[in-house]
Amino acid sequence: MRQSIPDGDCDMVSSDVPLGVFSEEDAAMNRPLEGIRVLAIEQMQALPYATQLMGRLGAEVVKVEHPKTGESARGALPAVADVDGERVGATYLRNNLNKKSICIDLKSEAGIALIKRLVPHYDVVGENFKPNTMKRLGLGYTDLAPLHPGLVYVSVSGFGNLTESPYASWPAYAVVAEAMGGFLEAARREDEPPRPGAAGALGDIGSSLFAAIGILAALRERDRSGRGQYVDISMFDAMVAMADVVPFFWSMGVRDTRRGATGGIVAPFKARDGWFVMQAVREHHLAIFAKAVGHPEWLEDERFADRFGWSVHLEDVIRPAVEAWAATRSKLEICAELCGQGIAAGPCLSAEDIIADPHVNSRGMIREIPRPDAEEPLMVVGNPIKLSETPEVPDDRWPTLGQHTEEILRKDLGLETSEIESLREAGVIRSGPTP
Repeated sequence: MRQSIPDGDCDMVSSDVPLGVFSEEDAAMNRPLEGIRVLAIEQMQALPYATQLMGRLGAEVVKVEHPKTGESARGALPAVADVDGERVGATYLRNNLNKKSICIDLKSEAGIALIKRLVPHYDVVGENFKPNTMKRLGLGYTDLAPLHPGLVYVSVSGFGNLTESPYASWPAYAVVAEAMGGFLEAARREDEPPRPGAAGALGDIGSSLFAAIGILAALRERDRSGRGQYVDISMFDAMVAMADVVPFFWSMGVRDTRRGATGGIVAPFKARDGWFVMQAVREHHLAIFAKAVGHPEWLEDERFADRFGWSVHLEDVIRPAVEAWAATRSKLEICAELCGQGIAAGPCLSAEDIIADPHVNSRGMIREIPRPDAEEPLMVVGNPIKLSETPEVPDDRWPTLGQHTEEILRKDLGLETSEIESLREAGVIRSGPTP
């Protein structure tokens, strides 16, 4: 059900600059990365999210997959039954819109030779395997750069490629990078174990965003100098950067950086219909908040004389009082009231709430992609980058396995039908149907 936002919205910013109204044809021709081509030898999410973002901004992204199994994200759960009879996992479905799929066996000499022939036709080659995997295949940066001096080569890995790391041989998923970057320990409650997954796949998506920034910076430098370069993204580095207050506060003498250790009230509270979260970290915030919830006496209470006292007495004093006040109010009503008085607050939204939310819908942040095995569509998140002069275009669904193999080999390499058939019969390539 669709939610309505009461009066008094928090920190709403209006603008006279529209997002733009263009025809779909004009929109497709005017995206900022139009003409950029990406050859993505990728898997799961830590790079595929970045290349999908580039595709949404106009780049042509050609994804290289294994002829038999495709890339590993196709095996994730839950899954859908695709039009070609293959099962396609959720990780693949939400990270591979607007891409083309070609199937080439990278364990065959003929497959490696095809990749090397393709490279000069692309601006960017991206990979996110364990360090040295591509080098062992003969597809590392030093192998490909001589074939294309303007090549931008990007690697996303747990611990990087350009410098030595004691963890270089470790496999890394999002939760590993998040834990090592400080997120889990900083959020841990005293005497409780760390809780992974509080921020979703932050380790993957955060690393992808840095990869996209690095690619764009390298392309800009190439425009200036004509030279390509190696963009090296470590997921561990990315999480240290995103959890920057953990080492920074420590350097300022805050030796316990767990939640609440720096004082203030940053907490969820229960409302009539769910939960909301609010933040009060300055003295004037407490003055407003205490009066709003009907407890102005807190301002004279010695226990709340400083910000550390607010967090110390969160559970025994503040929570019972706030939740008694909130018990008859909805989470949206509460947030509108607090925001209207200058206290930052927001409802804790469920998946159903997000899908129905008026802001989310007005910004195009939920895209419906037809599901091949059911009537209900898949709800995929949209592009959070909004440009006033560059409108968004509808997303293309994910590709079937090898859907574009023949198209790319014909267009880029000029292969004839007989050559393609020979490669297919040898198991080097695979073609898939167009939905």
